[in-house]
Amino acid sequence: MALDGAFLRHIKKELEGVLLEARVDKIHQPNREELVIAFRSRETACKVLFSARANSARVHLTQIALENPKQPPMLCMLLRKKLLGAKLTAIRQPELERLLHFDFDSIDELGDHVTLTLTMEIMGRYSNIMLTGPDGKIIDALKRVDAEMSSQRLVLPGLPYQLPPPQDKLCMLTAGPSELSAALKALPRDMELSKALLTVLQGVSPVVCRELAHRVGRGRELTAFTLDEEQQFRLSYFYQRWRETVEQVSGTPHMVVNLQKKPQDFSFTDIQQYGTSAVVRQAESFSQLLDQFYLERDTLERMRVREQDLLRLLGTHSERLARKINAQKAELEQCAQRESLRVAGDLLSANLYSLEKGSSQVQLENFYADPPVPLTISLDPALTPNQNAQKYYKEYRKAKTAEEKLNEQIDLAGKELVYLDSVLDALARAENERDLAEIRAELKEQGYIRSLRSKKEKPAGISEPLSFTTSDGFTVLVGRNNRQNDKLTLKLANNNDVWFHVKNIPGSHTVLVTDGRSPTPTAMEEAAVLAAQHSKAKGSGQVPVDYTQVRHVSKPQGSRPGMVIYVNYKTIYVNPTE
Repeated sequence: MALDGAFLRHIKKELEGVLLEARVDKIHQPNREELVIAFRSRETACKVLFSARANSARVHLTQIALENPKQPPMLCMLLRKKLLGAKLTAIRQPELERLLHFDFDSIDELGDHVTLTLTMEIMGRYSNIMLTGPDGKIIDALKRVDAEMSSQRLVLPGLPYQLPPPQDKLCMLTAGPSELSAALKALPRDMELSKALLTVLQGVSPVVCRELAHRVGRGRELTAFTLDEEQQFRLSYFYQRWRETVEQVSGTPHMVVNLQKKPQDFSFTDIQQYGTSAVVRQAESFSQLLDQFYLERDTLERMRVREQDLLRLLGTHSERLARKINAQKAELEQCAQRESLRVAGDLLSANLYSLEKGSSQVQLENFYADPPVPLTISLDPALTPNQNAQKYYKEYRKAKTAEEKLNEQIDLAGKELVYLDSVLDALARAENERDLAEIRAELKEQGYIRSLRSKKEKPAGISEPLSFTTSDGFTVLVGRNNRQNDKLTLKLANNNDVWFHVKNIPGSHTVLVTDGRSPTPTAMEEAAVLAAQHSKAKGSGQVPVDYTQVRHVSKPQGSRPGMVIYVNYKTIYVNPTE
């Protein structure tokens, strides 16, 4: 869903009512495609989000707290230098273009008042944020565009700012219904009315065009050439009504939520085209609507981008371990034949008196079989019978040692694979940048990520576990990653508290805090449900959860984070969807 020019016009009015004459208080750049500017005036303090993300470009007031990097990017430091303390004097929008100019009264290095303009362009993957000086030249931009990237419009420091190339479309602010009808008649006869409207109108999104076509045809699909007289009248009527709404900026923010309760569309007018397949809600403000619409999607998108390198790292190590285990198991199968080597050595030793040097094979009676059967044994003609027997014993001992080492290596690799699976589970449940930082710190400690010696980084601390309260008043603590699990189980929990973990499945350590009380059956069951919900089995129906007192949980020396052993436990089956 793209934010169109008509919706942006309403955002502009909303921003003007709050921000004009306010001063820039703080500037942050949470990531490489977003800026957050905090404004302060005598009456109020508020934040504005400028997002140039391809699938969610927008600008609006926001209440959402975004995490900021420890080191601000270069553009952020430049904007702080130029705009901190500057007063916002105007917000401009050329017709219904999807861009806003924010004009600031700032003071330069010489102490003179100058006008600096921060431009937010909302154009899909070409969205950008630019700062221009009083001479109209670009000071810098979020995304620089050189000649190799575009031959039509360069965005580089020192070059004059140019508006995006104009579209040959009608602007609702200036074009009446008769001009719209004339433009539609110039299009191909078989073009759907909604697509035709999108082709000829500037600053309106597909959902608005579909809604206008829906109102004209009362739900039937139409083309511009199949409109009868009544439908022509309805087209003129609704177009003129929406034109006045946009001109007077009198629309209301509406959001479409599908049956899965996920935001699907939004507009400055009521939306009827979805019928009973979706719910249309009216928001308190246009900024609040955008906050709600993009909150879930943007949060997931930000996390997805930041966790990609961790997913690749864990996936590479897991695949490598799986291949190693398969190869070692194949070697182990060969070692299983070692008994035949010992038998051959015993038979040769028992028959040394009858054997002569120079034979390539010999057939001896295998007295280990019941009844005894002849067994053909290969020999090295260059060795004596006794040397051949010793050679078989040596190969037997070698195979026996290899089997012991292979079993040990397979066990270690299996444990490492279980550990990596637990990190993957924690990564899947990570909710914010701090969770990812803790997982990254854990992998550095375990040697999976190299630390650059030249780059001094403070080690990520261990945050507090999640805290829940059962319906009868008990506290339940849930670790979010392996480092938190160790801290919760080995340091925070009391020996009399009850420890929970899903059986043989990666998941969080969960502790029911007793505070000297006897836990109720309700508290025990709800704690077990929390343990199942924060595990890899959260989508299953019946999940086995082991529980025991914390005193019976211990950590083997040298084991990886989150790895413990426990005894004297019982198992309860719960449904994690409850």
